[in-house]
Amino acid sequence: MSVRRVALLTAGGFAPCLSSAVGGLIERYTEIAPEIEIIAYEHGYYGLLKGQKIVVTDEVRKKAGLLHRFGGSPIGNSRVKLTNRADCVKRGLVREGEDPLQVAAEQLKADGVDVLHTIGGDDTNTTAADLAAYLAENDYDLTVVGLPKTIDNDVVPIRQSLGAWTAAEEAAGFAAHVIGEHRSGPRMLIVHEVMGRHCGWLTAAAAVEYRKWLDTQEWLPEIGLSRERWDIHAVFVPEAQIDIDAEAARLRTIMDEQGNVNIFLSEGAGMHEIVEQLEASGQEVTRDAFGHVALDTINPGQWFAKQFAEKLGAEKVMVQKSGYYSRAAAANAEDLRLIKSMTDLAVECALKGEPGVIGHDEEDGDRLKAIAFPRIAGGKPFDITQPWFGAMLSEIGQPLVPASHS
Repeated sequence: MSVRRVALLTAGGFAPCLSSAVGGLIERYTEIAPEIEIIAYEHGYYGLLKGQKIVVTDEVRKKAGLLHRFGGSPIGNSRVKLTNRADCVKRGLVREGEDPLQVAAEQLKADGVDVLHTIGGDDTNTTAADLAAYLAENDYDLTVVGLPKTIDNDVVPIRQSLGAWTAAEEAAGFAAHVIGEHRSGPRMLIVHEVMGRHCGWLTAAAAVEYRKWLDTQEWLPEIGLSRERWDIHAVFVPEAQIDIDAEAARLRTIMDEQGNVNIFLSEGAGMHEIVEQLEASGQEVTRDAFGHVALDTINPGQWFAKQFAEKLGAEKVMVQKSGYYSRAAAANAEDLRLIKSMTDLAVECALKGEPGVIGHDEEDGDRLKAIAFPRIAGGKPFDITQPWFGAMLSEIGQPLVPASHS
């Protein structure tokens, strides 16, 4: 297959890899196939439907390395599902009666695109799969090669999503400042709410990173500076059962002894119970174009803080969310290495006409390859039986019981 023009797009929520992945793809094409033209659709599928694009100039190619220094996405994101016609019409992206897949396909044809690189999570890449299937059915020869982005690290069957390591590190740094508030009042309850709709990996990984930081510090308990007060006292993830009464009894003892309690909470923990409670009371729960519950509207952190505050006798309660702080960070060294390996392979696969999502396939010995689109799915649960997670809970005295819905 002869490749003359390549298009890039980033979509879904931000993760600390998007800018670097865009930069990495531009760098690799410039290194091995500088004759190939590169364009980028602004704000993902939104820009594709609207025909809004950026042409990658020689100046951008020369300075693409700058993109590794930044978070966010220079080409912009949005949440658009090409198979959700009603939403696309409502947002003015297509006219009534038009098929968004056809509109997107016609735009790609008009722009002369031979390869489309989608950088996003499962929604982005399953949408790419829908588009690729439509194009194939309509005899348009285009190769779609995706890169897996999600701070939740929950894409099936990919071992490690781009940006997740950085997000965990950033969430740990955020927590260090928030937990520093524990002496701002007596009997203080702090809830650090971490992103993770269905998967608790980020919460667990952030907790481990934070406790590694604790290990590097010196303490002076004689003046009140103790590791016990700065430590995490509970980690709640969707995959583990939360017995609120039992945990309240355990945490009440800690509150009585040292005057504060610090909780790491995945935003998806207890979501089923919260949604059921809200809907049973007649309250409408907002959902996005993909059918996901709008978590900002149900405030899991506030819900849990309310459940625990009274039971712990907390005099002051603080709930802080690290998600937006973490997800727009620049990639750390570990993620940069992963991005480099994946962008290099993405270009190689594109030039061979091999479609799929690049990742280490957990069902094929963790081999790095282009994984067929139909195998990509979201909501991969965090494996709470992993020794490192069990060891951490054991150290903080928290029992581990799998959730009934996991």
